[in-house]
Amino acid sequence: MRIVAGQEVVCHESPRPTAGIHRFVFVLFRQLGRQTVYAPGWRQNFNTRDFAELYNLGSPVATVYFNCQRESGSGGRRP
Repeated sequence: MRIVAGQEVVCHESPRPTAGIHRFVFVLFRQLGRQTVYAPGWRQNFNTRDFAELYNLGSPVATVYFNCQRESGSGGRRP
């Protein structure tokens, strides 16, 4: 995601788990000044520490963590 002056420029790309339980982590950083931060071109093996160091973001100010599981089949839950 690329954010400029507090406005989202590229919308969030939702995860695409195929099966099983998946972990989601959202991390919020406070930028020290006005700068453009670019989303990495990869998602596998993403390293938050390396990303924060690249943009001099320091420690996170907030995080959210949760697990979810995709329903089996293609139609989701049925009554």
